[in-house]
Amino acid sequence: MVMRIEHELVRGLSPDMVAWWFRNIEGEVEIDGRRLDRYLAWHPYDHIRWELRNRLPGGVGVGSRFRIVEAFGADPRNYIDIVDTVTRLDETGITLVNRDFGVEITRLSHDFTAVPGGTLYRSTLIVGTSVPMLRRVLNPLLHRVAFTEEMGRAWLKHNVEEVGLLEHLVPLLRQMLERPAPATGPGV
Repeated sequence: MVMRIEHELVRGLSPDMVAWWFRNIEGEVEIDGRRLDRYLAWHPYDHIRWELRNRLPGGVGVGSRFRIVEAFGADPRNYIDIVDTVTRLDETGITLVNRDFGVEITRLSHDFTAVPGGTLYRSTLIVGTSVPMLRRVLNPLLHRVAFTEEMGRAWLKHNVEEVGLLEHLVPLLRQMLERPAPATGPGV
């Protein structure tokens, strides 16, 4: 199963800024005076949990493992709980790969291209293996049980919604992180 989206222009964000978001997805963001988990703020209805499974010396990057828990369309029938490995994270995009028993099961690539006014953002999700000996048996099973066509349609809508929020969320987070910390200590 292959699904592709060419998103609306992500206005005001360069590809570097979009990649920065994925490197800084962990933590909180302040919105209207409230502190919220960044991942939950990114899609408040569908996102359930995000965890960084391994902390790399340079931070989040190639080799990081993300645990992603979501329910597309806020529907429990579209629930996923998956651990993906980051195989690419730079100004060209991010690729997340899930392997079970050494076999690639899913590949999600988000590709970023600088265009006037922002970033062209393309997403491709592949569910299933290309291993000849396994694909005839494993792929139909995956598409019937683990990631159905209905889930695929719900994922397409989900992905459009979350990418559409980036142009609002990333500037808020960057602004929050660039603010000087409030003074503390005696006499303050």
